[in-house]
This record gives sequence, C-alpha cells and structure tokens, in this order.
Amino acid sequence: MSTLVFGHKSPDTDSTGSPIIWAWYLNEVKGIDAAPALLGEPNTEAAFVLDRWSLDKPQIISDVADGQAVVIVDTNNPAELPTNINKADIRAIIDHHKLVGGLETQGPIHITMQPLACTATIMHDMIGEDLSKAPEGIKGAMLSCILSDTLEFRSPTTTDHDRAVAEKLAGELGVNISDFAAELFAAKSDVSAFSEEELLRMDSKEYEVGGNQFRVSVLETTSPKMVLDRKDALVAAMPRVAEQDGADQVLLFVIDILNEEATLLIPNELCKAVAEKSFGASVSGDTVVLPGVMSRKKQIIPNLKV
Repeated sequence: MSTLVFGHKSPDTDSTGSPIIWAWYLNEVKGIDAAPALLGEPNTEAAFVLDRWSLDKPQIISDVADGQAVVIVDTNNPAELPTNINKADIRAIIDHHKLVGGLETQGPIHITMQPLACTATIMHDMIGEDLSKAPEGIKGAMLSCILSDTLEFRSPTTTDHDRAVAEKLAGELGVNISDFAAELFAAKSDVSAFSEEELLRMDSKEYEVGGNQFRVSVLETTSPKMVLDRKDALVAAMPRVAEQDGADQVLLFVIDILNEEATLLIPNELCKAVAEKSFGASVSGDTVVLPGVMSRKKQIIPNLKV
C-alpha cells in the first residue's frame, strides 16, 4: 500500500506542490512507495503550477482508510484533514504553522516544524544534497510554493532563508523571479469562473475565537476590484456557507498583493466588532481597509478578537 502524502483541504500551491515534492523524495531517494494526494481541487494558481512544470495532478481523496500510511504536510490541524485521520497510520508531519493539537498517532513519528514561510523551504533543507537528483518539475514546484506563500517576499512570514532558497532555485531553473511571480499571481487572481460559495471556501481555514466558530477566508489577488465588484453577492453567500460548514461567521479578507493591504468585508455587527477589536479599525461602511495586513497566519489569526 502506497504512503499517501497530502496537505490541507482547499489546497493552495503549497498544499499541492509539497505533496508532489515529498512523494518524489520518498519514492526516488528513500525507496518508499508513496503517492501525492489532494483534499479537493487545486486553486487556479496551483493548477497553473501543475501545467507550467508539466506535473500530473495528484489524486483527489475525500477520506483515508483505517491503517492507511500517510504523511501530513502544510498543516497539523485535524479540522483541515480527512475525518478519519486519527485512525490512519500517520508516519510524519512536515509543517510551518503553529501546533494546534488533536492528532493521534499509532506510534512515535517524525515531526518537522519550522518557523519558515513555506513547507517547501523545509523540504528543501530536509532533502539536502539529494535535491541535485530532482527533475526540473520538482524544483519548479518548490520555487512556486515559496513565491506563493511569501507573496514574492512581501508577506511578513518571509524569512531570509525562504528568499535565499527561492533565489537559488530560480538560478538553477533559469527563471526570473519577478516575471514568474507575476504569472503566478495572475493565475491566482482570475476567479471569474468561481461561484461566491467557491470563492469563500477557496483559501479558507476554520478557527474558534471567543466561543465563535469562524471560517477565515483570504483571497490574494493583484486585481482586488474583480473580487470587490462581487461584494453584495459574496455577503449574501456568507450565511449559506457558514450554515453548511457549521460556522457562526465567514470572515473574508481580500489581500491586495501589490498595494500590501487587506480589505475585510463587513456584512454585520459581529464582523464590525471583529474589525474594530482585532485591528483597531474604524468601520463606517460594509468594507474596511487594513493597511499592511498580508498574512492570515501571522497578522490575522493571532489578532482575532470578538
């Protein structure tokens, strides 16, 4: 039975590319039969990355069987993983998020968690000299993950090491970072084909704050107007998504990559209170701009208050 390697639900570029990278390493370097998997369709940017580097889209799974060998990457949060995850045989966790708790393993496992901006950066270090054996697509996926998660080094989660690894990979691949990042973000920004419900779930994670269950969604874009022009429809969809997903409220942050700011939609008094208490914002309408806010992990989640 192959070891399945997967990241979180609503897979972004890191949760699409990192399973591919690690499955390659397990198969080709460690001699362990492994296969990448996704917990849903990849977003538009991740789909672009698969096409750009001629990578096969991993199989999409909805759950795991009892005893299935798995490696979890880019998350350690049970809410973002298959329902049956604690009955699987978790072999390793590779992640760059805070430790949430709630996962159970059948025995001691390898856990690697580093305060870096991207799981792929951690994998670069773990693979080490064996990366010289990697085909172009694996290095391309690694570069794509880092540029996506750091927003081309604009995100406050970016470390000097993330930047150094990305620049090294770009040099080896003959890729201009600015040009390639512009292609990535253009792919990420084209959301015209998605419904409002899909947009609210596209890059979304669940958190409990002050007794309230929030679905915290971000849309990173170089064209925020494309999203904000659909503001009324998005607000109308929020209660439906919240009810279907067992949340009290959806919070939507539209991240303007180029202007380095976020716009938070304010559909009701709860969201207004969150904006004012969490970010010191003064809210007078149905949106509020939060200058400098770029990272859910470092700037949004740690500050959420109700």
